[in-house]
Amino acid sequence: MLDVDGSKPIYVQIAEWIEKAIIDETLPADEKVYSQYQLAELFNINPATAGKGLTLLLEAEIIYKRRGLGTFVAPNARDKLLVKRKEETLRRLIQELLTEATLLGVDEQHLLAMIAAERAQKRGNES
Repeated sequence: MLDVDGSKPIYVQIAEWIEKAIIDETLPADEKVYSQYQLAELFNINPATAGKGLTLLLEAEIIYKRRGLGTFVAPNARDKLLVKRKEETLRRLIQELLTEATLLGVDEQHLLAMIAAERAQKRGNES
């Protein structure tokens, strides 16, 4: 489940794992989230590492704490995460596209024309 040998810190992977559960609605709004100790046991990691992942989500207002009750999914968390993922994914794809276009000597006008043609074709296929 976690890539302990990867370049991404484990606490970030924990946060992303919870984000995925929120996006796919395994963890719906106002549902109680795993505690840092439950996460530590589940993934066999240090509770402080799990806590750091939860802190990322708390700071982003994806989850919230209820004193004495635990941590819960924020009411608008899924919508926030969908916007975040869309922006991150599209930005990454655009960066890759621009890098490849530059490498291949494709100018901006040609690239925009290609995008417009693909969009038109997709619309034609949907009709």
